[in-house]
Amino acid sequence: MFGLSSLTALLKLAGAAAMVLTALAPASANSALPNNKADKPPETMNSAQTAVFAGGCFWGVDAVLKHVKGVSDVESGYAGGGASRANYEQVSGGDTMHAESVCIRFNPAQVSYQQLLQVVFSVAHDPTQLNRQGPDVGSQYRSAVFYTSADQQKIASAYIQKITDAHNFSKPVVTQVVPLQQFYRAEEHQQNYLALHPNQPYIVFNDMSKLAHLRQQFPVLYK
Repeated sequence: MFGLSSLTALLKLAGAAAMVLTALAPASANSALPNNKADKPPETMNSAQTAVFAGGCFWGVDAVLKHVKGVSDVESGYAGGGASRANYEQVSGGDTMHAESVCIRFNPAQVSYQQLLQVVFSVAHDPTQLNRQGPDVGSQYRSAVFYTSADQQKIASAYIQKITDAHNFSKPVVTQVVPLQQFYRAEEHQQNYLALHPNQPYIVFNDMSKLAHLRQQFPVLYK
């Protein structure tokens, strides 16, 4: 990410400038994404569960999910590749096929898995962008749901089918729904990046608006 090398810094700043000029939104839904009332979190489900999502640079996705009630922990990292280990230098080259991802722990009695999907698809990223997200290009920035159980696979696949049938987006949803094989925690300086660097240009141009959208669209879930 920004600051790892002068080349990376220049690419990030160039991407951020392009983002401003083209006024890309974090997600281009035609209408509000569906809210399944039947998906209300059961009061009896209070044991923490794990979910893993990929949606472009993990800085923004991390920040959004940290502000969702019921989410107790968020880690930035890498998932979806075949290599036995992963770090930023490897993943940024696109050769390992890992995606920048976030791994969260959440209480399903406070926020359901489908509600998390709503947040990820509505404000955290644009699920119609293939192998890119805004100014960041490459398979490491792809949209993916890494499910950790058969229930998560079923819910994620059904949700994507629902928003596809409803034409909530003007373009096809390209999000992968694949099993989680392994999650590798990213370097310490990548963790909680937005909170620690709120004035960094990439954050200002690409990610701060996502928090505003979260507060506007999901006021009950926002913390």
